[in-house]
Amino acid sequence: MGFSIALIIFSALLMLLVLMHKGKGGGLSDMFGGGMQSSVGGSSVAERNLDRITVVVGLCWFSCIVVLGLLMKLDR
Repeated sequence: MGFSIALIIFSALLMLLVLMHKGKGGGLSDMFGGGMQSSVGGSSVAERNLDRITVVVGLCWFSCIVVLGLLMKLDR
């Protein structure tokens, strides 16, 4: 039960973190106005930290899925 709740929390958090990222251009973000902004100097410290946090939350999300899959396999 605890891993199911953790999976829901990590899913919502991962969705929010991905939506917070700035569009890199050349994709769907250009169609909705994301390509109009000019990037002046690469990625800032805040963007790099957001990338790191997103990777950590993604790994936690993935590990919750693996643990839940193993638990479901053991319950059979």
